[in-house]
Amino acid sequence: MDKSKRLFPKSKRSFRRRLPPIQSGDRIDYRNMSLISRFLSEQGKILSRRVNRLSLKQQRLITIAIKQARILSLLPFLKNEKQFEKKRVGHSNY
Repeated sequence: MDKSKRLFPKSKRSFRRRLPPIQSGDRIDYRNMSLISRFLSEQGKILSRRVNRLSLKQQRLITIAIKQARILSLLPFLKNEKQFEKKRVGHSNY
């Protein structure tokens, strides 16, 4: 069959391979704030494995590091503290 008569022509779109989120030299540690902050949402929640594109072992280590950093107050538990305070002040009718 001639190439010009194909029913479903192949797309010529190039594929760019994504870089892994954690390089081989990066240490997953609670003190490595630049690495940890990449895996948190805007609200301060830990992103899922599918979003992060991490292996199961890496995701577990990231989660443990984030929780340790929160306990040592290197990271806040909530990033939207101002909205939280406004809601508490507005409901002063006990």
